This record gives sequence, C-alpha cells and structure tokens, in this order.
Amino acid sequence: MSQPQPFLARVANGSLVIQILVGIIAGVTLAVISPSSALSMSSLGGLFVAALKAVAPILVFILVASSIANQKKGTHTNMKPIIFLYLLGTLLAAFTAVAMSFLFPTTLTLVTSTTSIAPPEGIAEVINSLFFKMVDNPINALMTGNFIGILAWAIALGFSLHQASDATKQVFQDMSDGVTLIVRFIIRLAPIGIFGLVAHTFAQTGFNALLGYAHLLGVLLGSMTIIALIVNPLIVFVKIRTNPYPLVFRCLRESGITAFFTRSSAANIPVNMRLCEDLNLHEDTYSVSIPLGATINMGGAAITITILTLAAVHTLGIEVDLATAVLLSVVAAVSACGASGVAGGSLLLIPLAASLFGIPNEVAMQVVAVGFIIGVIQDSAETALNSSTDVVFTAAACLAAERKKAKVRLQKS
Repeated sequence: MSQPQPFLARVANGSLVIQILVGIIAGVTLAVISPSSALSMSSLGGLFVAALKAVAPILVFILVASSIANQKKGTHTNMKPIIFLYLLGTLLAAFTAVAMSFLFPTTLTLVTSTTSIAPPEGIAEVINSLFFKMVDNPINALMTGNFIGILAWAIALGFSLHQASDATKQVFQDMSDGVTLIVRFIIRLAPIGIFGLVAHTFAQTGFNALLGYAHLLGVLLGSMTIIALIVNPLIVFVKIRTNPYPLVFRCLRESGITAFFTRSSAANIPVNMRLCEDLNLHEDTYSVSIPLGATINMGGAAITITILTLAAVHTLGIEVDLATAVLLSVVAAVSACGASGVAGGSLLLIPLAASLFGIPNEVAMQVVAVGFIIGVIQDSAETALNSSTDVVFTAAACLAAERKKAKVRLQKS
C-alpha cells in the first residue's frame, strides 16, 4: 500500500491550469468581499511578474547559445517556416482588424493625454531602433530585457562555440538545465502570483471605467477572438492537415491564461518554453522561435494599432479608401513587430499609423490615452493572443516537419 503524498508534493504535482483557475476565482472573490485586502495582495502579483521578467533574459541567452553550440550537424530547426507563419499571422490580424473596423465603425470621446512618452515618428525609426537593439552591449541587453540584442548575442556565441570542446559545450548544457529548473519553480508559483494580480486589478478598477468603451472593446476582442479561433486554426490546418483545435485550445489554456494576467510577452517566455517542452517539440527550434516570437509575432498588437487608428479616423470623419486601408494593414503589421514585449507597448505606435491619415500627434496621443484606459482588458487579451500564438505556430511548423519526414520514410519503405 503506497504512502499518501504530503500536501506540498500533491500541490507541486497537481494540474497547474486548475490551480491557476482557483487563483483567479479566489482573487475575484477577495476583491468583492474586501477590496482593501485585495489591494494589499498586489505584491504577490508584482513579485511573480518580476521573477518571470528577471529569469527570462538569462534563460533565453543560455538556452539559445547552448542549443546552437550543441546542435548536431544535419539538424533542421524549422525557423524559416515559423518566421513566415509569424509574419503571415500578424498581417492577417491587421487585415481582420480593418474589416471589423469597417463593419462596426467606432467613434471615440477623446480625452486629454496623460502620457509624456514620445512615440516613434516613422517606420524608419522603428526599423532603425531594431537594428541598434541588435548591437546593444550584451550586459545591458540582459539588464534591460532587450530580447533582440539577447538573441543576436546568443546566436553569435552559439555559432562561435559550435567548434568548441565537448567539455565547454557541456558547461553550457548544464547551465541551461540549471536555469530551466529555476524556471519550473517560478512557474509553479503562478497560481499565487495570478491570485495577487487578479485581486489587485478587480479591487482597483473593476469594470466601471470600461463601460463607456464597450463598443470599442467589443470590436477589439471580437477581432482577437476571430484570429485565435478561426484564422490561426485555419493556418495550422493548412500546415499540419489535421484538426488544429486541440493544439490551439491547449496553447490558449496553458499559455494564454498566464499571459492575460502578466500582460507581458517577455515575461511569458518561460511559460511558453515549458509548454513547448511538454509538447515534445525540438528544443533547438523552440529555444529560438519562442523569444523571437515575443518580439515579432504581434497579431494582437497589429489589431490594437489598426482598430484604434481607424476609430480616430471615424471620429474625425476622414474618408478611407481600400488602398489606404491595405497600406494601414501593412504599416500596422510592420510597426507591431517593433512593439516592445511589455504592457502597453503597442499603444505608442498608434501615432505612427495615424500619421498616414494626417491626424495630428496631439489627437493621436489622446487615442493612446484611451488605449491606456481600456488597457486592463485590451492589453491582457492582446498579450494572451500574441504569446499563445508563438507556441501554436512553433508547434505547427514542428509537426509539419515531422509529418513530412514520416511521409519520406514511408515512401522509402
């Protein structure tokens, strides 16, 4: 007869998704019963997000460098199809947002902007910033969470160590294993952290401030739902030729829920890495594609930029033709790839898109302020879509590659 497991062991081995749902329910309950107590729980959520953000840069750097350094000759990482899916998904998200904006036009009551952050002045500035991030000092990149710079240095170091001795490569592999254990421990704390985040959010804002923007939120969330449940599954089906929904729903459940409450694609990188491991995906592939996706796979951001820009256009009574709408979709998609992986990162790119219609920067920044008001829902849903799609597309590319290999082996036999 087996001995019953201690309580902590049962918790550690239990379903993380169920524990997170319990944390969400407990957070909402506490916010309703005692808002003052719920506000004091913010430190739990803050600590969890801070821990994820702290471990993500070093995890990406070590894992990418180790994977490339230890990569065996002839190993294919499937990065080209993944990057194609990232860019295609972001562009289709922008097209969807344009269609939804014309079907359900939104007007805004513009408010005074409270932000003093300067938005980029053009696509050239966004692209220029990306290139400069690539050559950032590696220590500074790790300290500031500059994942473009971290990826660039990790890839360069990995290729440099490809010819190193086995002992040197093993050191990096051991470091990778060690950081992964730390990540697993932090992720097991997700229910506590999300409990704190939910309790604080509901106690501080509730949904009263959002009622005046219900139509705008409906268009935003409707567009994101279409991408998550129709467009992305269709892309995956074309890629793997089997029912995509088990994969899509698992990614939304295990990655999207956490990303919804952390509101940071960068902070959700460790969660996505763990999910890819659970899906038995190739480590050489997901160790690069997941941090890259947190930077360039921004379908949710493209939706936010497009819909809020067209809301400003409709508010000001500006006529939009089809060619300009298509151009807006491309600009939104390219701009979204430059959005930072932090909460509210896409909102500051709205003035860039608004400039296509001659909307003055002062008005555009008022639209940004509206975005911050609805950000408690908009940014959470945007991040959940962005982050879960990173795993969806990575898994689709890996499964398609395995399917192709199996077909070749069958033909040979």
